[in-house]
Amino acid sequence: MPKVDNVLAEKVEKEGVIVFAKPFTFEGKEYEQIDLSGLENLTGDDLLKADQAYTASGNYSPVPELTLAYALSVAATAAGVPQEFFKRIPGKEALKIKNEVVRFLNN
Repeated sequence: MPKVDNVLAEKVEKEGVIVFAKPFTFEGKEYEQIDLSGLENLTGDDLLKADQAYTASGNYSPVPELTLAYALSVAATAAGVPQEFFKRIPGKEALKIKNEVVRFLNN
């Protein structure tokens, strides 16, 4: 396999790791991916805090775990980054993150 293919293979998303289409800069640091493998370690209390943050920001849904706002709140806890990180991330990347969180919550 040519070296180029090996480099591309390294960009393939690993379970729980979202690789961005292009680097994203937040607070002076460049991110090429976000590791959501911490989803596996979330506790009920973590999910309650995410729910509280979701409702405190004025959001409501009968099924909050399917909303972008709730999913990004859970992702912030799992990744150990501030909520603001996810508010500034490009939309396409936010949707990838939402899909990963929803997939985790529904498995």
